[in-house]
Amino acid sequence: MSIKNALLVDDSKVARFALSKLLESRDMQVNMAGSAEEALDFLNSHERPDVIFMDHLMPGMNGVEATRAIKGNPDTADIPIIMCTSRKSPSFTEEAKNFGVYNILTKPPQTDGLGEVLDQLASDVSNGTLPEPTFTEIPQEADREVLSVPEDASVQLAPKSEPEQEPTTNGHASSNVVPLTSELIEQIARSAVKTHINNRLHELLSDLFDEQFDHMRRALDETRSKQEAAIEERLGDLSELIEQRTRHLRDDVAAEVNLNLARELADLKRDLKRQSGFTNEHMDELKDHITSVQTIDTEFWQTLQSEAIQQAHEISRETSEDIAQRTIDLFVAQQRAANSRVYTLGLAVSLGIFSVGIAWLSGLFG
Repeated sequence: MSIKNALLVDDSKVARFALSKLLESRDMQVNMAGSAEEALDFLNSHERPDVIFMDHLMPGMNGVEATRAIKGNPDTADIPIIMCTSRKSPSFTEEAKNFGVYNILTKPPQTDGLGEVLDQLASDVSNGTLPEPTFTEIPQEADREVLSVPEDASVQLAPKSEPEQEPTTNGHASSNVVPLTSELIEQIARSAVKTHINNRLHELLSDLFDEQFDHMRRALDETRSKQEAAIEERLGDLSELIEQRTRHLRDDVAAEVNLNLARELADLKRDLKRQSGFTNEHMDELKDHITSVQTIDTEFWQTLQSEAIQQAHEISRETSEDIAQRTIDLFVAQQRAANSRVYTLGLAVSLGIFSVGIAWLSGLFG
């Protein structure tokens, strides 16, 4: 069984666009959802996909929660889910497989890595060897930046002047109170700022992608209109040229026939002048000959004119078909080259901006 239908779930338009192009290059039909909630609605109202590509971190319901919901529904529990994330440690991969994820795809996805995952999935589906998920309780915040704080811990300010001492309850040390040190405050602030910047960066990249996509679409529409106008103008010139050449050819044929008739009549007149003493029989023979010659010349001229016009039409038709086909081939080649260049330029600009943002973040938090 081949994988032909995929549902792509990601809140980033840039990420959805990049991954959808990789999937479409493998002749796959791609449906997209901008959130986990939208993906669940899609699964309830549309034909089920062969595979789901689920983003890890999303606003609202995240990828882990969406996977739990999908695997908890008997109608969708057997759909393979590939989680797209930048975290691919062995421990995280093991945890992800425990709550139903088939495999992990590192972001940003690469052609080779995506091909290996899809080939393995197709093999497992064909052989009936898809792993059965083992559901375990996963902390609700397992997919986010986790601070080293107990779940039931409270926070208190650490005194600056007094020596460190552990608060006690009934003579026993309490392990549920965590001092709010400067390191913990820095860690909390760092996590909050990073989350805010990531969200803002996604928004900016999505806006930039929409703007660039609209610009490219307008440019393509203008280019297509110009090319269609140029083709119409070229076809009009070609039709006029064919008409002129056909008219000239018809005139040339008529002139050639008239010239031949004039030469033959001139030869006949010279023969008449050289001969003398015509009898009535000679006159009758001459009259019959002239009548026969006129009939033959008329038939010859008509036949020649008809054949010449027919040949002229055939030559004109073949010439116009050849020129039209070449024009269409040139237009198709230019269209494909323009689409390829525009798509490559748009993708390169988007990925470049995304890489600059990641590099800046790495410099800020590294």
